[in-house]
Amino acid sequence: MKTLKQLFGLSIAILLLGGVFNSSYAQHVKDLQYFRPYGLDGVNKFEPTKADKNFEYTGFKLYWGAAFTQQWQDLIQSTNGVDATGAPIQLSKIGPGFNLANANLYLDAQLAQGMRLHLTTYLSSRHHTEAYVKGGYLRIDALPMLHSEAIDNLMKYVTIKVGHMEINYGDAHFYRTDNANALYNPLVGNHLMDSFTTEVGSEIYVMNKGFIGMLGLTGGQLHPQVTNPDGRRMSVYGKLGYDNKVGDNARIRLTGSFYHNARHTHLYHGDRAGARYYDILDAGAWSGRVEPGFSNGFTSYMINPYIQVGGLNLFGVIEFTNEEKTNKSVNQFAVDGQYFISPQVFIAGRYDVVTGDLSGAVSNAKVERVQVGGGWYMTKNILAKLEYVNQEYKKGYASTSLFNGAKFHGVMVEASIGF
Repeated sequence: MKTLKQLFGLSIAILLLGGVFNSSYAQHVKDLQYFRPYGLDGVNKFEPTKADKNFEYTGFKLYWGAAFTQQWQDLIQSTNGVDATGAPIQLSKIGPGFNLANANLYLDAQLAQGMRLHLTTYLSSRHHTEAYVKGGYLRIDALPMLHSEAIDNLMKYVTIKVGHMEINYGDAHFYRTDNANALYNPLVGNHLMDSFTTEVGSEIYVMNKGFIGMLGLTGGQLHPQVTNPDGRRMSVYGKLGYDNKVGDNARIRLTGSFYHNARHTHLYHGDRAGARYYDILDAGAWSGRVEPGFSNGFTSYMINPYIQVGGLNLFGVIEFTNEEKTNKSVNQFAVDGQYFISPQVFIAGRYDVVTGDLSGAVSNAKVERVQVGGGWYMTKNILAKLEYVNQEYKKGYASTSLFNGAKFHGVMVEASIGF
């Protein structure tokens, strides 16, 4: 009965929020150039291209946006691990209930023709009790102040991003939940091995007729500082791909990315907000995720095919990462499916498996996750989602490890707003 009351309360909250935020949404899209909208119009979008100009510059524009997300969780967990005496490991007791709400604040400014500033602040997140800046960047698509015809012609194909920003390694980060921004993700949890981090540096893009090329160079640190100069190295990464429509009702995209750092970086541990499945398997703020934990320099590669036909969207992750000095490796394979039954209602599913030398494993480990669910965009800014998740740690962990034979499964309900 208590669970039913909680679900009823969440449903009422979603409906009330729908009434409050069902207002004009597209105005800021018309005010910002080369911009991915925060709501439904930004779903299944990737890096803005030269075709996403949106409007002709008529003067300085300032836009404030926000995202808010609330989950209700009912997960069951178990482990086959034993302690040093051979007694079964006792997991902390959890039960159905609401998680702490997440909130983001966005500031976007059109500073000049082809020059846009973006800043994201996490107001509330699982891992931090205080508000803090995720990052920000300046995107440059034109340099009219130089009064050079040659540079103007070059900038028809070139984009420059500079700042402390979410790096563009792979395409999976375009689908992930970013703290309170959950409208791009058709499901609740992100991928098992979550390749996401923010670093200080620059990315240079060349785009023309669907072809995309990008090269990035950053300082390689999540929290940049001038101390310990011998213990840090710069990150180099890049992307090549093609993204274009096929006929009137289909689209294909295929990209390949790489990332290299000669020291340890936070590529798989860069999300300071924490994971979506709360208090699972006593694994801290990033419970439910897995990561290589490499600390001797590594190179990662990701291939991402994407196909859209009518209301069907298929997205794949093929990822390989290798620690060079030890030759340890980890692989991830995932397929995401989303089908829009109507323009605002969809069903979705994901199969994700990670194998290899995972952090904490003693041999070739295997972790597998299945997610199925669906959602309803009540408006372009409001999304209600339901997910069933089942995750199993199949092999590779010692008998005394908490993850030996561990698993969790259950239901997640999530309400999200983004504008």
